[in-house]
Amino acid sequence: MHCPFCQHPDTRVIDSRVSDDGATIRRRRVCEACGERFSTQETIELKLPLIIKSDGRREAFDARKLRASFDRALQKRPVSEEQIESSVRAVVHHLRMTAERELPSRRVGDFVMTELRKLDHVAYVRFASVYRAFQDVADFREELDRLESDASAEGQLPLLDEEAEPSPRKGKR
Repeated sequence: MHCPFCQHPDTRVIDSRVSDDGATIRRRRVCEACGERFSTQETIELKLPLIIKSDGRREAFDARKLRASFDRALQKRPVSEEQIESSVRAVVHHLRMTAERELPSRRVGDFVMTELRKLDHVAYVRFASVYRAFQDVADFREELDRLESDASAEGQLPLLDEEAEPSPRKGKR
């Protein structure tokens, strides 16, 4: 590997460490010519399927777009960066495991919805409202009812408290 400082063609690895998730190796290197030290990361490069958009266009999978979708849905929600990264990795893993060369964007959206449902129900409904193109409040209510019935079966708290009184607004005009 060429030195990024002096462009000398020979560098030596002085330390290698596997990342926490086991997917990358961090190598500490030193340049034989100038003595500068730097780090590199080595990752497995697997070909992900092309994504077939709803209008028929085909695009290379872009993990940045996937992350942006998660970030948008989870904006101002109490979900850690580690949880988001784990979910992004899970979606990418699903894509790799399909072993298909091309995949409809709908399938990617389904993978995202599955992960968001595990992370945060509000983010899930946010994403679902755009993904499924909700037309009115009835569409939201149907999705919330489905979530609540699934959550009660899993022993989770309800999304909406039907018996609760609405809280008085502060600073009424």
